[in-house]
Amino acid sequence: MIFLIGWQYEAEGGPAMNDEKVPAELDRLWRLSAESRLGRPAKLDVDRVVRAAIELADRDGLSGATLPKIAEALGVTKMSLYRHTGSKDELLDLMADLAVGPAPLSSAVAGEWRTGLTDWSLAQAEVFRRHTWLARLPISGPPKGPNQISWLDAALRVLRDTGLGWLAKLAVVGLLGGYVRSASQQANDMAEGRRGTGLDQDQAEREYGRALAKLVDVERFPEAAKLFGAEIFETPVAEPEPSDRDFRFGLDLILDGVATAIDRRNPD
Repeated sequence: MIFLIGWQYEAEGGPAMNDEKVPAELDRLWRLSAESRLGRPAKLDVDRVVRAAIELADRDGLSGATLPKIAEALGVTKMSLYRHTGSKDELLDLMADLAVGPAPLSSAVAGEWRTGLTDWSLAQAEVFRRHTWLARLPISGPPKGPNQISWLDAALRVLRDTGLGWLAKLAVVGLLGGYVRSASQQANDMAEGRRGTGLDQDQAEREYGRALAKLVDVERFPEAAKLFGAEIFETPVAEPEPSDRDFRFGLDLILDGVATAIDRRNPD
């Protein structure tokens, strides 16, 4: 369940809370506290720290974005980072929200929920492709950063006229987001496994099929033996890449299920 915080926007356009003080981690995540304009500009700010962390993670993986390495990259002490990140867990939240960026606009028009959700899923898959470490981040709770909320809002807009209730809409968004994350991590793992072999995915699948065809016994594994005997692994595959093809197939299966749920909610 997503818990919404009651923000009130003041006349100047700045967000503020009615009575309660915003928790420090949300203050940093939403960039609510403006830097002091007095004196010399601060050497560090949240964005500079988080961007440095993302650059390290993109280059060396998530293990490369440690606080000591971030401090070294920025030429500061490790302790000076805590004012801007709070903790390592909070840093991960900040990295995730900045890395995903704001949700792009969909090409779908009103009522074309399937096109809209397809655009949404493909755009999110592209984010995971650019930042492979994102799929390995621990999930600490529902979306709470402004960019993550923009992705939630974009999906809810697409589902606005489907007749689904809020819980069903959130379930659809969670299912699609989980699928994109899982498929992206699997594609990353497969690519990592092929690294150093000189094989692309088609070639790796061909080698896999040939090897298993020799090992899988028809009496012990009758259906698997038929699979490896069908030579589907030998068939050259044109564009798109196998991982993209598999992703679209799985996505279509999920959207078929969403269509069924919508039809049940809105019978002719």
